Amino acid sequence: MTVCLSTRESQGSRILGVGAYRPARVVGNDEICEHIDSSDAWIRRRSGIVSRRFAGPGETVISMAVDAARKALAQAGTDPGDVDLVLLASMSFLEQAPAAAPRIADQLGLRAAGVDLSAACAGFCYALGHASALVRCGDSRNALVIGSERMSDIVDPTDRGTAFLFGDGAGAVVVGAAEHPGIGPVVWGSDGSRRDLIAYDRSWLDLRDDRAPWPHLRMLGPEVFRWATDAVPAIARQAVDAAGLSLDDLDAFIPHQANARIIDAVAKSLRLPPHTVIARDVVHTGNTSAASIPLAMEHLVARGQLASGDHALLVGFGAGLIHAAQVVTMP
Repeated sequence: MTVCLSTRESQGSRILGVGAYRPARVVGNDEICEHIDSSDAWIRRRSGIVSRRFAGPGETVISMAVDAARKALAQAGTDPGDVDLVLLASMSFLEQAPAAAPRIADQLGLRAAGVDLSAACAGFCYALGHASALVRCGDSRNALVIGSERMSDIVDPTDRGTAFLFGDGAGAVVVGAAEHPGIGPVVWGSDGSRRDLIAYDRSWLDLRDDRAPWPHLRMLGPEVFRWATDAVPAIARQAVDAAGLSLDDLDAFIPHQANARIIDAVAKSLRLPPHTVIARDVVHTGNTSAASIPLAMEHLVARGQLASGDHALLVGFGAGLIHAAQVVTMP
């Protein structure tokens, strides 16, 4: 967690605006099945996914992040010049240096601090936790927190275990100061002993040394499903408790959009009240890793299913194995 050593008076933090970018190309299950031995019916049954978006040549991790950030700034009514921090969560940005966040800031006309953060599908919640702490300290006035992914670059289209799951896109929020806290304490952790459940099939160094095939992300689906459905409900309850709320206080549950079966199993385990809206953006967006939570959040806002002041529980989980969760107040 970011440590505050500032002598300035502590303040609250909250989300001020939400934005999203969805690539133009819609890819249905039938197109996915051209490369794997599967069917539309099987994919829907196993994941709930009907379609996903794939980025085109001009839709990069950076350009999608910039577009989502601009929309979040517009919704927040925040002048870009008042942003002094850009945090990007991504597992599919393939350039080690220079980082993407400073380049995003530059395209927004900013000279803000910029940092890339790699925490896979929990990345957005990790970045949000850091941004919240820095704003509360007064070390940042307004921060852009972005999840942006081109998962189509790192997933093997012929792998029956992953090809149908993932999609591309970006989501962003503006985090600023508030009189009353609007972002609850983050509950996070990892279990590196289970890192092989979601991992690349080879090192990038193999390309240099052996001219090996392009590295692709692989996943042991049944094991990941069991871990997520067992661990995520407990993590979610801890985040709600840390926020001083009960599950009955939740207006929305916005978990990482891994697949619909995991979302439904976790929601059932939590016994959420009937009024709690459950995000299922995965149906038409697929699993967009670090982008999935802000994309799902924006989708609910755009459809009028979330109102200002509503409480939403965010839970990210994925490769590492890693997790993070917090309750937020909607702008």
